[in-house]
Amino acid sequence: MDRMHIGLATAAMLAALVGTARAADDYEIHVVLPLSGGASFLGKAEQQSLQLVEKSTNDTGGIQGRPLKFVFHDDQSSPQTAVQLASQVVALKPAVMIGSSIVAMCNAMAPLMTAGPVQYCMSPGIHPTAGSYTFTSSVSTHDLGRALVRFYRMKGWTRIAIITSTDASGQDADKGFDETLALPENKEMQVVSRQHFNPTDVSVSAQIEAIKAAGPQALIAWSTGAPVATIFKSIIQSGLEVPVGTTDGNMTFAQMKQYADFLPKQLYIPAAEWVTYSSASAKDPGVAKAQAHFAEVFKAAGQTPDVASALSWDPAVATVEALRKLGPAATATQLRDYLGKLNGYAGIDGVYDFTKEAQRGLTVDDAVVTLWNPDARTWEPKSQPAGAPL
Repeated sequence: MDRMHIGLATAAMLAALVGTARAADDYEIHVVLPLSGGASFLGKAEQQSLQLVEKSTNDTGGIQGRPLKFVFHDDQSSPQTAVQLASQVVALKPAVMIGSSIVAMCNAMAPLMTAGPVQYCMSPGIHPTAGSYTFTSSVSTHDLGRALVRFYRMKGWTRIAIITSTDASGQDADKGFDETLALPENKEMQVVSRQHFNPTDVSVSAQIEAIKAAGPQALIAWSTGAPVATIFKSIIQSGLEVPVGTTDGNMTFAQMKQYADFLPKQLYIPAAEWVTYSSASAKDPGVAKAQAHFAEVFKAAGQTPDVASALSWDPAVATVEALRKLGPAATATQLRDYLGKLNGYAGIDGVYDFTKEAQRGLTVDDAVVTLWNPDARTWEPKSQPAGAPL
């Protein structure tokens, strides 16, 4: 081989080695998300939010000098696929993984984490065991429901109807509302009709007609995505005109646009404090600072955040901050113990105290009830924290 070819080969080898070294320097966090299938409306938006966290982190030094890199895996909105992907990630023995987005997927993955890594699920609808390796995002769906029921009661809407799906999310909702309605403060609340439906049903007209006949003052339609669209269509078709509350899993601009022709006239959605980011409502200074950064990052990217953006933001940022303190060599146990003792941490959803609310850090005091304003195309806060009307 002549000198020119030797030189070119050497240069190529050096370039490859440099590239390998740079890749090895990345701190990779594997993320399992529904990037296709029925829950992709959440997964794709959460992916975009995490990519913004990645950029913001690397713009400010990475993790002790190592660039952060999220490695995404598509669970196709399938619990079985989520388990397969999680098994592959667990075999790599990382300190942490993020995902998935829906109750069924997160619950299916959690048993694989009994000895680590830390799993940060982005569904508020799971309820991990205290001290476990599984953590969960945002205000609990049970506490969101509690804030909504309190809002209804204090508005004088004491005759209510509830419709939920028969899947894992719906069963969790039923349990949460049973607990909420059993509280002494809600003794005057009366459930005049309680209906269920299969998420694959193409119509719930019979259930909505039964609700209408019961004469409720307000309705709770607790389902996410396509199934809630089925409910909304039946509400409009039946002529039922009462305030409707639903889960914040539907708090996406894509859904509000897609469902615009059949959204209830009064659509109330309880959410964590992130939704106050553009309002002048009084809040903890640390939360206000976190929300200002959140808004700035999304504005710079030409995006407007919704619930999917928020569900992934705090878990990712809190994990990054923990790794910055512990160092990139931190083990799953060290990370779990750090997060488990974290309190006074201000995020966009509120001030976290994992010693008070294990594996989550937030309570009903971090929930506000909003009303969708179709003209302004935004969710307007209509309650104080915990649900008391403004």
